[in-house]
Amino acid sequence: MSDIIGELARFTLNTQYEDLPEPIVHTTKYLLLDSIGCALAAITTDPGKMFISLVKTMGGTPECSVLGTGDKTSVTNAVLANGQLVNTLDFDTVMPGGHAPPYIVPTELAMAERMDASGEDLILASALAFEVAACVAKATPMGMQFVGEERRFKYATREGYAKTNFGAAAGAGRLAGLNEKQMVDALSLAGHLSQVLTWTRGNYSIHRNLTKYGFPGWQNTGAIIAVLLAQMGMMGDTDLLDDVAHGFWEFCGYDGWEPEKITQDLGKTWNFSDVRFKPYACCTMLHRCIDCLYKLIQDHNLHPEDMESIIAYASPTVESLLFTSRELNNIVDLQFGLPYVFAMVAYGEKTGVDWQDWNKLTDPKIKKFADRVTLKGNPKFGENQLSIVEVTARGQVFREELPNFTTRVPDQELVAKFRHNAARVLTQEKIDKAVNIFLTLEETPKVSELISALTL
Repeated sequence: MSDIIGELARFTLNTQYEDLPEPIVHTTKYLLLDSIGCALAAITTDPGKMFISLVKTMGGTPECSVLGTGDKTSVTNAVLANGQLVNTLDFDTVMPGGHAPPYIVPTELAMAERMDASGEDLILASALAFEVAACVAKATPMGMQFVGEERRFKYATREGYAKTNFGAAAGAGRLAGLNEKQMVDALSLAGHLSQVLTWTRGNYSIHRNLTKYGFPGWQNTGAIIAVLLAQMGMMGDTDLLDDVAHGFWEFCGYDGWEPEKITQDLGKTWNFSDVRFKPYACCTMLHRCIDCLYKLIQDHNLHPEDMESIIAYASPTVESLLFTSRELNNIVDLQFGLPYVFAMVAYGEKTGVDWQDWNKLTDPKIKKFADRVTLKGNPKFGENQLSIVEVTARGQVFREELPNFTTRVPDQELVAKFRHNAARVLTQEKIDKAVNIFLTLEETPKVSELISALTL
């Protein structure tokens, strides 16, 4: 029998801040900045208001902060609200394991606040959490593939965010001062406190709804509970990550499992460094089409009234109901609805919460423009990996195509993104202070200083 969870536990406990490569420290700080900025922006949305109200109703020991509000509640309730806030706008980072930050950052931040930890402690715990989650993610092959001679698109049940719970528990356990046995139990318990694979359901639901990938906040509570129970002596299922009958992969619903990859080169190679910060507040599958439209508008001085029709071709993923529905009932309809995104782009609305401002989104001119937009799967995407946009305007057809990969968002743009996300919630003085702390987080003696900068 292998000892996968034991190896992950020892890696988590034995790795010191000095062992982190400088690029990993840098990336982790910006992941924290970006994720928390997304949470602040979501406070003014309907789903954000609901979860903030929910945790107020639930009460709890006032030990951890709900981001941006000044409210304190129990550690479990804080991660419930903050996990939802990070993911609400679909503006959060994509990385190995998918939308991992909403499932990880709130857990580490709350435990760091609870333990009165330093900025350096938070960076280390977060980096370890991202890494453990990325390592477990290696056991499940990619869910989106092109197969056969015709390179047809296939969607497999191999994605989902249950895997991130191991990372969240690892980082929180490190902050909580768990010993090796407790850490093994915490990771084991985290597997049983993971949500089921709701991720793919959104592609087939008749109506887009606010559940999206599931509830990140709920899984954050699972990670925290795993750590707290392990401290109390709760024994875990220590071999659930191994290739065993009815193990984690099977009861979570994955259709493939290669556990030997989890601990391969553990501690030698950092797997979460392939981070894709999002420049746009919508599904990543639509981003290159957005880039194409922006370029066409700029190159040809196109105005909304000029554009008679637009056809966009993207990954065949967009052929699912999640993307093809023309409904507009909630903000998720914008996040996966390219016609509405294109309307916001055409009318010069700044991405972020502005795109999902319900008053702006339901303006008749937005609906009128969206009716001119058609989204299709690129039939040759398996060969050329291109996103293509064709705009008919002024009696001509303007065409732009871009390879379907995203370039890293520059650091200064991530700072600008944070500032814009925080602008509806914090004062300029608080925003300036928060940015300075994030960028020098390793020098911050207490995470409470950061928390103070994130609330009025």
